Amino acid sequence: MKEAIEVKPNTYANPQELPEEEEGKKRLKDYFEDCKDLIKSDGGPPRWFCPLECTSTSPDYPLLLFLPGIDGTGLGLIMHHHKLGKIFEIWCLHIPVNDRTPFTELVKMVETTVRSESCRSPNRPIYILGESLGACLGLAVAARNPKIDLLLILANPATSFSKSQLQHLMPLLEIIPDQFPLNLPYMLSIMKGDPLKMLMDNVLKRGSLPQTIGGLSQDLFTMSSYLHVLTDILPKETLQWKLRMLKTASASTNSCLHAVKAQTLILCSGKDQLLPSQEEGKRLQNALPKCEIRVFDESGHLLFLEDGVDLVMTIKGASFYRRGKHLDCGSDFIPPTPSEFKKIYESHKWILTATSPVMLSTLENGKVVRGLAGIPSEGPVLFVGYHMLMAIEVVPFVAQLMSERDILLRALAHPAMFIKVKDSRFPDPSMFDVIRIMGAVPVSATNLYRLLSSKSHVLLYPGGLREALHRKGEEYKLFWPEESEFVRMAARFGAKIVPFGAVGEDDVAEVVLDYNDLVKIPWQRTQIEEMTELSMKLRPDATGEVANQQVYTPWMVPKFPGRFYFYFGKPIETEGMKLEPRGKEKSQELYLHVKSEVEKCIAFLQDKRKTDPFRNLLPRLLYQASLGSTASSSQIPTFEL
Repeated sequence: MKEAIEVKPNTYANPQELPEEEEGKKRLKDYFEDCKDLIKSDGGPPRWFCPLECTSTSPDYPLLLFLPGIDGTGLGLIMHHHKLGKIFEIWCLHIPVNDRTPFTELVKMVETTVRSESCRSPNRPIYILGESLGACLGLAVAARNPKIDLLLILANPATSFSKSQLQHLMPLLEIIPDQFPLNLPYMLSIMKGDPLKMLMDNVLKRGSLPQTIGGLSQDLFTMSSYLHVLTDILPKETLQWKLRMLKTASASTNSCLHAVKAQTLILCSGKDQLLPSQEEGKRLQNALPKCEIRVFDESGHLLFLEDGVDLVMTIKGASFYRRGKHLDCGSDFIPPTPSEFKKIYESHKWILTATSPVMLSTLENGKVVRGLAGIPSEGPVLFVGYHMLMAIEVVPFVAQLMSERDILLRALAHPAMFIKVKDSRFPDPSMFDVIRIMGAVPVSATNLYRLLSSKSHVLLYPGGLREALHRKGEEYKLFWPEESEFVRMAARFGAKIVPFGAVGEDDVAEVVLDYNDLVKIPWQRTQIEEMTELSMKLRPDATGEVANQQVYTPWMVPKFPGRFYFYFGKPIETEGMKLEPRGKEKSQELYLHVKSEVEKCIAFLQDKRKTDPFRNLLPRLLYQASLGSTASSSQIPTFEL
């Protein structure tokens, strides 16, 4: 009898066939249906409830308190419950339609809950997620409790009420007859940000225009058919009360912003027709000490009821999720779900199509094969290699490793990608959200220790910033420190070191102005100096070229895309090696051996790619077209091994 072998399924294989969204996601229709039930059973004071799909009470999960906007239902996160419930314990505040509890009493109620839960679990952080009015509540509670470990997520805060159109609605409501409802277009504009964007998003998702128009019509029909529910949620008297409360809440909260010390993430809609949310987000970012923002350019006021918004991805991308007092890159990391990976893959698919990466790896017997079969499945594994210009090789490498081998690579990235600087001269932190979602962490000895101890697959570039921002004529030249850095740590955990080379940057772009050219331009020199000063400098005691860590963007001219090539050498075993702290000879010997292997990998690829008939883009496109629309770039042949 043959022994049965259990094969682990590849979670991320065939990205095109992965689901668009997570199973169990609710829709806008569910929001209205559940609101109907809440309204029927309405009455009594404001109270907390836990959604049925978020009933986890794991002590490892942080507590998330959702504070609703002017609707008061507490169901504003209904389209995100299925994902939030996997990483949070969720309590939602419900304010009944006829309740008239003033803002100050609501603050005390939330504050009582926060203090009680903080005493019960002092090491567990408490998240407050507030929407418009709820954002004011969250800020007020944080200002009164600066010593409690709070994290604020604020969507379109109503602190800008005095600058909004809503204040002009108050006197108008006084003269409007009770029988006159708010008009349908106005309600629909509140519910969704941009109807044209809805149409285009649905075209991309559903594929055909007739199907799209049908789906969009159904969405509009859903909103119009539930218009009576909206009027039941916000009858005239309740709307008047909520607007007066917004005015009070805005003034009260703005007066205590100076006392807010909590870490804060502000989510702003670009097409909020009720509040000037983008301008307010920038104001609050400057007013609060630990604050960053994320902008949703095409979204309306009710951000969390839009299909294109993924709250959990936003939290991950901002590195805003932690289970303890401090962020732990190992235990707090949540791998991307298949649908999240698909979104990232689709947004970067053009790079894979343009460069058609060739992946080569080395088996244990030394045989070089196409594909990643030679990559060790079990960690810890440390990938050490060459950083191409502007790090353009990282996305194809990480995506291919996930889709082919189901291995998530934890990259050690420059700390500049994680610095939350309130300076317009510095790149927008959201530019690096994708690499954080994929598991990147700031490069440091501590983080390398944590990742290797958790048996992760880790990516390290010893040349760092100096290699990624190299000068003209320095393609494929290593700028590594003279002294060994990582080998002793790898040996401590018995990690396999995989040296690799990457080639192809000179086939996609040419540097026309590098650092040596740009520093001769006065305004460019000033900008480089300021950017370098803002960035954290690594290896302050280093000597040689690797010590030159100027932060700048080289001026490049794109080329008709060539092809990327990756060659992973034979894994180097470190298990059983005894590298004494005082004896540097063995460590240095292994370090130089790894560096030599990386250089051999690069030289091998530079030589072999000359014989690749599909090195240029046009032959690849023609070949791929001959295979059909479902063919992937990995099916395109290359040079003979």
